[in-house]
Amino acid sequence: MHPYRSHHCAELTPENIADTIRLSGWVHRKRDHGGVVFIDLRDHYGLTQCVVDSTDPAFPAVETVRNESVITVTGTVRARSEETVNTALPTGGIEVHIDELMIQSAADTLPIQVNSDEDSGEDIRLRYRYLDLRRQRPHDNIMLRSRIIQSIRQRMLAQDFTEFQTPILTASSPEGARDFLVPARMHPGKFYALPQAPQQFKQLIMVSGFDKYFQIAPCFRDEDSRADRSPGEFYQLDLEMSFVEQADVFAAVEPVVRGVFEEFSDKKIDEDFVHIPFDEAMLKYGSDKPDLRVPFEISDVTDIFTGSDFAIFAKSIEKGAVVRAVPGPKCGSRAIADRMNSWAQGEGAPGMGYIIFGDGEARGPVAKALGAEKSEEIKTRLGLSDGDAAFFACAPAGEAASLAGRARLRIGAEQGLIDNSLFKFCWIVDFPMFELDETTGKVEFSHNPFSMPQGGLDALNNQDPLTIKAWQYDLVCNGIELSSGAIRNHLPDVMYRAFDIAGYGPEVVDEQFSGMINAFKFGAPPHGGIAPGIDRMVMLIADEPNIREVTLFPMNGKAEDLMMGAPSEVDDAALRELHIRKLLPKKPA
Repeated sequence: MHPYRSHHCAELTPENIADTIRLSGWVHRKRDHGGVVFIDLRDHYGLTQCVVDSTDPAFPAVETVRNESVITVTGTVRARSEETVNTALPTGGIEVHIDELMIQSAADTLPIQVNSDEDSGEDIRLRYRYLDLRRQRPHDNIMLRSRIIQSIRQRMLAQDFTEFQTPILTASSPEGARDFLVPARMHPGKFYALPQAPQQFKQLIMVSGFDKYFQIAPCFRDEDSRADRSPGEFYQLDLEMSFVEQADVFAAVEPVVRGVFEEFSDKKIDEDFVHIPFDEAMLKYGSDKPDLRVPFEISDVTDIFTGSDFAIFAKSIEKGAVVRAVPGPKCGSRAIADRMNSWAQGEGAPGMGYIIFGDGEARGPVAKALGAEKSEEIKTRLGLSDGDAAFFACAPAGEAASLAGRARLRIGAEQGLIDNSLFKFCWIVDFPMFELDETTGKVEFSHNPFSMPQGGLDALNNQDPLTIKAWQYDLVCNGIELSSGAIRNHLPDVMYRAFDIAGYGPEVVDEQFSGMINAFKFGAPPHGGIAPGIDRMVMLIADEPNIREVTLFPMNGKAEDLMMGAPSEVDDAALRELHIRKLLPKKPA
């Protein structure tokens, strides 16, 4: 017999009754029933109940062993009595009578409870992540992640994509977030950067003559943490295709994403990946990451308030503001209206105007100032009924959209209108190529500077830059951005002109993107791609609220690895070898 195990802890069934077997694992739980001690033995696969009584030679060792100690038991499989069968376990029909017990590794007093769902707090969980991962939910999440990645890989290979690995040490480039820099010992004063994404490399793969590439790519960005974003590093399904249009990328990605969600989730999946232009998304949902499960849309009602007797809004409109109206199904009470107004103030807005509809009339200060006819027009335009309400955000377009969008999500959640058993996907398309920095008045790239502008060079030369759309797209699910992608700019003259509009001369392009611009001068195919986030897909499928719950060894919100003690200081000798001197910020007095 193998020195550690003949079976794993989810393998034994009534067919093994009377067999002599050996199991190894962790002591999940120990129960003393007065002369009879039960041990639930746990390994990666599951649990098996083991039992010993006071007359057995192994009894003294069983009495002293602590939870989470690693043990090996040798014993005989017995049937459980009918009243003690545990139908929730694959091994619930049997138990193992312990003949021999060997302690492989004794556990100290535990800082967290492994056999409990009790949350010990994030800092403790991350400091002792190896213990936290022994718990069922985190363990299952990580195994789910592994299976999802394998499924994605198989689905990509089935579509004739080829898997490549791109460099981790590369050049720094301005791609929207801060780089993690690595000092180059052999080149004093110079630094490598960890890639924010394999963007340039995957485009160069297409220029190199390969047709369809993918990888499960690690990406590194020095940015703040949030619930759906890990600080430091994350993984994405990175892919690129030659000789494609936008629709071809969608056709390649949709079956992969839909298939993975169907394979690993019991939730319903809306088959229709609807296409929503960016401008429409901002108007109807107040966000370019709309949650389509909320069953109502925002409306523009600026025209109704223009020149009206509701002076606060009317005067703001004269100064360039807009008014967005958010339907409030079942919100027709003063208490809800006041709560929404207080919430808006907590969000940094002056408040939210409202109209309450009931008993055939419109109530509230806004309704009184507008009059019955205009109030009724709002009711009709928003598709409201008695018992409902309308809420209003009046501000410059971007601010009004943002507040209305957040209000839409809040109302949907508070009124129980969001179907949590459903995944609804959409493509956000026709992103603006450029935007105006309101502080500097400078025209900047809105998103990816490597996107092909719709209309190409002619649009760049002859259109107002702020009206140019890009062949750029995002994939969104339930209000979470899963992916960004684009049809790429593969023409040197178009690339030079696009960067020129954003204030970067040809020398900047030649210096910062030399590898790509030089490659384009030797014949580049039209190409495009996308990069769905692995972590976010797993988070949605696992129905976890925080991305750290589906990451093997995550950092905390301050980008610290409490388990390994990173980031850490290094000694002066190592810094001298790298030609680096520490210049720390002064401590506040």
